[in-house]
This record gives sequence, structure tokens and C-alpha cells, in this order.
Amino acid sequence: MFQSIPDGWQRTTLRHLAQGPKNGAWGSEAGEDEIDAICVRVADFDWSRLTLNLDDPTTRSFKKQQFKNLQLRRGDIVIEKSGGGEKTPVGRVVSFDEDVEAVTSNFVARIRPHESVWNRFFLYLLSAHYMSGYSHQFIKQNTGIQNLDDTNLFRSDVWVPDLATQRQIADFLDRETARIDLLIEKKQRLVALLEEKSASEVDYLIDGTHPRFAHVNSEYSERRALKLKTLCSRLGNGFVGPTRDILVEEEYSNSVPYLQSTHVKNRQIEFERKPYFVTNAWLKEKPKARVRRDDLVIVQTGAGCGATAIVDDKFDGSGCHAMIITRPKPERILPRLLLQILCSRSGREALASIETGALHPHLEVGFVKEVSIPTPPPSVQRNLLNWIEDELAALERIQQKTIASIDRLREYRSAQITAAVTGQIDVSTYAKSGTPDRRLDAIQEEMGA
Repeated sequence: MFQSIPDGWQRTTLRHLAQGPKNGAWGSEAGEDEIDAICVRVADFDWSRLTLNLDDPTTRSFKKQQFKNLQLRRGDIVIEKSGGGEKTPVGRVVSFDEDVEAVTSNFVARIRPHESVWNRFFLYLLSAHYMSGYSHQFIKQNTGIQNLDDTNLFRSDVWVPDLATQRQIADFLDRETARIDLLIEKKQRLVALLEEKSASEVDYLIDGTHPRFAHVNSEYSERRALKLKTLCSRLGNGFVGPTRDILVEEEYSNSVPYLQSTHVKNRQIEFERKPYFVTNAWLKEKPKARVRRDDLVIVQTGAGCGATAIVDDKFDGSGCHAMIITRPKPERILPRLLLQILCSRSGREALASIETGALHPHLEVGFVKEVSIPTPPPSVQRNLLNWIEDELAALERIQQKTIASIDRLREYRSAQITAAVTGQIDVSTYAKSGTPDRRLDAIQEEMGA
């Protein structure tokens, strides 16, 4: 990670700079033992800000001695030891800056920098190890869970400056990262506002109240409340049952994609994230589980209940698992228009109103059939659909440009942290030179956002 050794910096190892990592504990249910305290989990990590968010803390109970051994204090660093995932490998670090009684959970560990080390500098140093990918070599994968070999990680050689320079670097990074974070927040708010505006525009188009309808044929504002069972030739379940004996590998002869609720995202089928397959022979025995081009599939159960996607050419003839298959009558309503209606706020609210199950929401097919949809005359549906899709496409272009700009800002933030804690830049003169301002302006201009 260190491209060169800065003048005056001393060679050491991570383990000589701090106590720990010291593993935490899960304790027992609140009120069952001697001391109740917050148990910090990975779910509490605000990784983008290198801090914790304890707005919704988990309280556990501990023996007095155990709590004394594990107690966190302001300035400690918390490291993720187990968990992680494909996009967020294990090993993230955050700072504990709270004045509350807390310990780390058994998947998280405490690091306490020595007095000769400025804690914010050490936080940035550890985060640079993670963001640069250096710490990923110390990850071990067991039974689907990633575990960090922190013993070997902390044997890594590093070079550190004197305490005054450490503080200077940390103060510089505090200022610069806060500035970048503010820019990112503004862009995220912009995306949210654009989504809200676009959703409103689509709702007005769907319910017939959009101002543009005042300047066109009156048919554009006409709506009839028609039930889904009237608009669709088929509305029923895909295959419902265990999948352990029916799934096969893609390479299996005559395998067919098998669509599940996890594939429904942003009105589309995103199959590549987690592909499943069944044999064509099995699917022939379950004809009601087969979908056609322009069918809609509605997530029937769970967190994404009511989410809807359209089946395109690629998945014509695929199998469908535990979702509601909806086959619009094109002479009554265009399939893509029905998709937009069901995905609009009014459509989502209509489906949500018939959900059963407070903890595990579920849609009964019989209730879905009775849902009424504001249906425009067939003569105007094509133009109406084009207007809706044009509005969504414009939003998508702006969103993608803004999200790309946010990603570039995060990359710059990571690069700046790594450069500062490894001595690649002299923070005493770097900000005064105007380089950070020019880099941020260049990113804005490059991304056009």
C-alpha cells in the first residue's frame, strides 16, 4: 500500500499501534444479567462516514466483569470480523464517538489506539487498508460467511509520522471528507427529488389529471375502473412448492430459466444476479408455471410483496416460482401500460391495501383479481404509454449520470484518504495549493452532474 517511504516516518506494524482487536460478545436478553448495554453490530456501521449510527440500537445484558473487559469508550475503533458479502467484503472499520455504555457484538471487535497514536489517523489508516483492497487478502471464507484474519492483518508493516503530523493528517481528512460527503448528500437529495417529481408526473398521466390532457382529445383524461380479472386472460400462481429437488445447473441439457421474486427489480427481470434453472421436461408437466412474453409477474410474498416486472423475449417460456402470473388482454390494455399502472403509487397502494400478514405480507390471488385499475380507452393507450416511458427514461438518464458522479466522488474520497495516510501528499500544503478544489471541479465537469 505504501508506494514510497516518506521522510521522517517510522516503520512499525499495526499491532504495535493499538490494543486489540478484542472480540466482543452477544450477552443475554436485556434485563437477564447484571448490566444492560448497547451491543454494537455491523448493522450499526455507517461505513460511508466511518462512524456508527445508533439510532436503533440493540440492548443486551452482561456480567459486570465481562462488560468491564469489553466496554467501548470514545475514540475506540470498531472492526467487522465476520459477515461481509460480494460487494462489501468483511473488514470495514468505524469510529466509536458516543458517550453511552456499549460493547461490541461477537461478529465485531474493539481496537484501542495507543496514546502515541492519534485515533482518527489510525481510523483512516485502517480504512485505507480496506478501501485499497489490501486487507482483502486476510479474508477466509467458511460456510458462506467471511471471516477476517485480523492477527495476520495486524502483522502488516506500516510507516507512521510523529503524533503532531498524524493529527494534522487526520484534521485534513476530516475537513476534506466532510466536504465530499456534503456534495454526495446534495446529489442523493437531488435523485430523491427527481424520483418524487417523476412519480407525480406518471401518477397524473395514469389517473387522467395531467395538465397536458387539457390540450388534447378528451379521451386522454377518460378512465374506467376495471378489475384485473376483466383486463387479464389469466391471473394465477406460478409453481408453489419446494425447489430443492427441481433446480438444475445451467449446463444441464434443456435447462430453462426459473424466475423467482429475487429477480424482480425496477420493473424488469434481473436474472443474472442469482440465476436458477429447471428442466424443460419438468416444466412441461407444470404448464401453469410457464410464462410468456408480455406476461407480468407480481411478487406474492415477503419484503418485495407487490413488486411487478414484465417478461421480455429473453424469458419467454421460462418457469415461474411462487409469483402471480398476470396475462393482460392486449385488446383491453397494453401489457406495458398495465405494468406502469401497477408500479405507480396508486397501483402499489391498491395492492398494499389487500395484503395479508403483518410480519410476512402476502397477496391472495383471489383478492388481486378484484383490484380495480384506472383504465384509459384503448385508442389513447399507446400515446399514453409513450409519454410515461419517456418520462421514466429521462429520469433514468439523470439518475445514472448523478449516481456515476457520486461513485466518482467516493473513489476520490478513498484515494485521498490513502494518499494522505501513506504520505503521498503533504497535507500542510496540499489544500492551500487548490488541488482538492480543482479535482472536485474536474469530477463535476467530467460527469456533467
